Amino acid sequence: MAEQMKTAAIWLLLWLQSTAGVLGERTREKMYEPILGASCFRRLNGTHQTGCSSTFSGSVGVLHLINTDADLEFLLNSPPSPPYAPLIPPHLFTRTNLLRLKNAGPKTISVVLLINRSKRMTQFSHELNCPNQYSGLKLSNSTATVTCDASNVANTWNRWGTGLLHEDFPFPIYYIADPEEIDKLEECFNKFNNFDYESHSLRSLCAVEIKSFMSAAVNSEVCMRRTNFINNLGGSKYCDPLEGRNVYATLYPRTPTESFDVDATEKFIVVSCRLDTTSMFDGLGLGAMDSLQSLAILTQVAHMLHKLLPSANSQPNPKRNVLFLAFNGESYDYIGSQRLVYDMENLAFPSRSTRTTPISFENIEFMLDIGTLDDIGNIKLHTLTSTPPAQQLLQRLNQYAKSSRYGFNVNIESNVGYNIPPTSAQSFLRRDQKFPALILNAAPNNRYYHSIYDDIDNVDYVYANTSQDYTKLADVNDAKNISWSSLQMKVRNVSSIVAMALYETLTGKQYQGNQVANPLLADEFFYCFLMSSDCPLFKASSYPNSPAGVPLPPMRYISVLGGSQESSGWTYRLFGYLLSHQEPSVPKENCTQLPLFYFAGLNGTGECRRTTQNYTHALSPAFLIEDYDWRSGQYSTWTESTWSQFSARIFLRPSHVHEVTILSIGIVVFIISFCLIYIISSRWEVLFEDLPASNAALFN
Repeated sequence: MAEQMKTAAIWLLLWLQSTAGVLGERTREKMYEPILGASCFRRLNGTHQTGCSSTFSGSVGVLHLINTDADLEFLLNSPPSPPYAPLIPPHLFTRTNLLRLKNAGPKTISVVLLINRSKRMTQFSHELNCPNQYSGLKLSNSTATVTCDASNVANTWNRWGTGLLHEDFPFPIYYIADPEEIDKLEECFNKFNNFDYESHSLRSLCAVEIKSFMSAAVNSEVCMRRTNFINNLGGSKYCDPLEGRNVYATLYPRTPTESFDVDATEKFIVVSCRLDTTSMFDGLGLGAMDSLQSLAILTQVAHMLHKLLPSANSQPNPKRNVLFLAFNGESYDYIGSQRLVYDMENLAFPSRSTRTTPISFENIEFMLDIGTLDDIGNIKLHTLTSTPPAQQLLQRLNQYAKSSRYGFNVNIESNVGYNIPPTSAQSFLRRDQKFPALILNAAPNNRYYHSIYDDIDNVDYVYANTSQDYTKLADVNDAKNISWSSLQMKVRNVSSIVAMALYETLTGKQYQGNQVANPLLADEFFYCFLMSSDCPLFKASSYPNSPAGVPLPPMRYISVLGGSQESSGWTYRLFGYLLSHQEPSVPKENCTQLPLFYFAGLNGTGECRRTTQNYTHALSPAFLIEDYDWRSGQYSTWTESTWSQFSARIFLRPSHVHEVTILSIGIVVFIISFCLIYIISSRWEVLFEDLPASNAALFN
């Protein structure tokens, strides 16, 4: 009987435990409501840490909606129940306001929520007034670039910049874009918080908890030393270098060789642009105007030249080629271009696996770097000094830009001097100011540079969705049912002008044809990169029957090793597809190794093509050089902190009176329990009288 009672008791305890667990989970679900969004995170360089972090266990703050400056003053001057979590719309998310919140300290402000209420917003850029201010072209004994004067904000390359991307905040900043999530927050604020502020400390309030603790601290040098410490037996990582992949392709295939000596007779015209963008928040930022337009133009130029000059024998010098380069990580002190310059200095580009000769600086005729084209109809050709090649290219560009035959109506002017834009060419000029670098760039006009709002609306893009062939060139008078004033047509015009000028440079003959870049290719390109990876152009440049891309645009942030490399991956496929020649005689089973690549093609049935595209590593040389001086400023030193999770949830935070009451009751219960245990322990022989075994035998 006793054994049965013991078994029943054990089962009862197990049942109570499982029931308590289920009830506990249900109670938690009722207590907390998750909030979807994106978090600010921490990056570090050789001297500083930037970004945001929560406390280790998560940061909690009472919600308070900020609609006016007066609401902000209330939180900063007389908060009744701190710490608070202000909900701030973009037009009030300014440098002045954020620094005031930072200076208030975590005891007053513990969380900041940026909500997507953008009606009153007129500008929103988190970047510095001088992007890459300390890594561009410098004069001797100078720490900042000579190409931008930060003290004269009106004449900088980003006069709307707040520099918040380079500030360090002691609290998490969380961005909420979904209107339903914002409504949920505002409803909770109005229901529990938005009345009788004097009694805030006496009642339960709607609060938010953000978990986004960053492992890294101080700077990249300290963080990498901690990560690489020999006694780090647990394998913990505190930060990772920013790294990704540059993408390149040549107009013509290069001759395979077993020799790894530079061929001085091989000449290249380099056409380059930036591949990446950035913003304050994880996974967000399309860079529509700041870099995607230039990538679209480079892609169109490469495709048009490929169609006009299909063979190297179509030009006077068959050993003359065009090298198309898309640099990754340029938002963080020119990571990709610095690495390429380093590799070229060491004759390590391209890698030996390509079985081609190295390309040195002596092989380059000139570099045409396509920068930001905010005003795509008014462009300047920037050079450090006026040289015959620069004057000749400018003359050719304007010849086609102003031709009545084509009607492009684009104005291109010359700009000579140190006032050059923050583009990849600065890495080459920093090595040698005599390097023949030419930069196409428009006057800065992007009020949303390096932010979450540099998107479709910022470039006024509308998808035409014509379902027509975009792989062929178009007649100059055929708009393909696309508006003449659209983004697609503007990209077509600039791409055609550049391609025609390079055509004349390569062949020595003026372009006389009527074919221009196809606006449909620009239409499909922007749809893929701004709206959805599940798009016709990406499908055509993938393997047949590959899984469809996600219905979201690809991430264009450089990331870290093992992070998302969607942007470089898709660019690699596009370069391969649009600059390749079909090989109908090669069967599918033999089309498996570069330079052969099997694409789905326009009709999706599959086709083998001979390609020229490849990757090169975009990792700063600072992480390769032993005992590198992290404060020297020679190379980019950016790293990204590791973290365990990003989460946000709202709940009712009890009042201080309630918390004190619960604590007091707990203490009283503890004391009473302690006293009872003491009494029971000291009087156990009375309370639990047990007969001795010898006496028990008498009753048997």
